[in-house]
Amino acid sequence: MSKPNPSSTALSSNLGTSTLNTMPPKSLTLILAATPSLGVGKSGGLPWPQLKKEMGYFARVTKRTSPTSISEGDAAGQIVEKGRRMNAVIMGRKTWDSIPERFRPLAGRVNVVITRDTSAFAKTLKNAQGQEESADSVQSPLVAGSISDALQQLQSDKIGVEVDRVMVIGGASIYEQALKLKEAKHVLLTKIQKEYDCDTFFSEDLEGKNWRKASPEELKEFTGEDFENGIEVEEKDVRFEFCLYNRVE
Repeated sequence: MSKPNPSSTALSSNLGTSTLNTMPPKSLTLILAATPSLGVGKSGGLPWPQLKKEMGYFARVTKRTSPTSISEGDAAGQIVEKGRRMNAVIMGRKTWDSIPERFRPLAGRVNVVITRDTSAFAKTLKNAQGQEESADSVQSPLVAGSISDALQQLQSDKIGVEVDRVMVIGGASIYEQALKLKEAKHVLLTKIQKEYDCDTFFSEDLEGKNWRKASPEELKEFTGEDFENGIEVEEKDVRFEFCLYNRVE
């Protein structure tokens, strides 16, 4: 990825110049589904059938804030859609474009789009959505030139929400960029237990020495999911397993 223009980074179509707090950047959680050979996509889409159970898991986990972030009186792990505490999802321009227009931005989450040309994409968004400069950034995606830039923007006091977890949702080049950062601490991997023809792959060997597979109990605690039917699921003749990998410090 080319180096972004300094004049356009740390800006979004709706954020403008803002004050950044001095808190350290949030940790990153990558979330993806992959085949045994780590295939994640084909021709800009998913090569396996649409799996509603996996999609529901993705939606819940990316919306649900961590128990430690919930203020007194709130239910631990609640999903916050209309409050002022939300998770953020970081994605590349192609991933954004692959989401049907009626579903974007992804509801209940602060959306951040990584693109080489931040100014052009911000202008495209404004023209397409008829946004004003003062529009609520929760309803309109932030635009960043890199993940580091995105993390900086998510600390802005102009966003209007408290950002809890930061999830990286694709595509492959964005995952690769995230893995180079020390902030990348967790990977939520749905293991598709069948090979499909893929042209896009996840680059990291999670079975290597740099990562540790968490126990089902750790996965449950991290995601807030009940997994009443277990972490291995079958749908449309496709078996898949929900997993959590933690980076070894």
